[in-house]
Amino acid sequence: MHRWTDLSQVPAGFGPSVVTIGNFDGVHRGHRSVLTRMVGRARAAGAAAVAVTFHPHPAQVHRPEVAPDLITGVADRLELLAETGLDAVLLVEYTLDFARMTPEGFVRTYLVDGLRAGTVVVGRDVRFGVDNTGDLGTMVALGEQHGFAVEVIEDLHGEHDRRWSSTWVRELLAAGDVTRAAEILGRPHRVRGVVVHGDARGRELGFPTANLGATSGMVPADGVYAGWMRRTGLPEGLADGYLPVAVSIGTNPTFDGVGRRVEAHVPDRDDLDLYDEEVVLELVERLRPTERYDSVEALVAQMEDDVRRTRERLAAGPLVLGPDLAG
Repeated sequence: MHRWTDLSQVPAGFGPSVVTIGNFDGVHRGHRSVLTRMVGRARAAGAAAVAVTFHPHPAQVHRPEVAPDLITGVADRLELLAETGLDAVLLVEYTLDFARMTPEGFVRTYLVDGLRAGTVVVGRDVRFGVDNTGDLGTMVALGEQHGFAVEVIEDLHGEHDRRWSSTWVRELLAAGDVTRAAEILGRPHRVRGVVVHGDARGRELGFPTANLGATSGMVPADGVYAGWMRRTGLPEGLADGYLPVAVSIGTNPTFDGVGRRVEAHVPDRDDLDLYDEEVVLELVERLRPTERYDSVEALVAQMEDDVRRTRERLAAGPLVLGPDLAG
């Protein structure tokens, strides 16, 4: 998949293309249903399938004080988009100057001149251009003017007829319910970061941990989780490249900790040197909330139980969900 961050990187004469537009935060099953159908239609038409997405999230530019936590960082968003079979992603830098483009200016610059769109795939609630003044009717009118078709994709719904959405996933992650979040995402939720030196307390207690520094991907509610660790720098399929982990998220209240930490312990392994490695944690199930213990002995006993439950939960291997809702 081609990854472009500027229209100047699009090859001359590129197209025709089938294009869709969105933030695609989380690249959940609703997103993937739209994208895989779009890819299928592009293949049938002999066109390239392209997604136009944005970084940072528009809310982080316009309303940073209330901007949502992002489910996925850019690296994971692009990785997940590539899995849908797209030919290219145009990652547009979202700035205040970009936000001032008129709907017609955006369509002409990016969709017509830049990507030579023959079809544009959107949802009924599409909004674009300055102050979100462009809507579905605007897109249809501009398509008639510039010679591209507009295809409308209807929303997909989950339980209780609720629309699959990034907002729903964020609510579940904020509550620590990574299991239900995975049902919407179609995969375990990911948190990515580089392993840094901690205070070595886990090693002293017999549970060495990989401490993540700055992370990308929404960190769910405090607690202990069973999951998997993927070491991004190792070749796929290598024995130590994908490891079971018990993950602790929180402030270490037993030791009067203050800052939130994300720490991962690999059961039965004390020989791993992960410092300075980038890893991806895939969180499968929350085992319990974070608690404060009256003694180190009580904490160690609980950690032993956490590791036991982690082994049991992951014994069947990595989580495999059903097929995406492709049409």
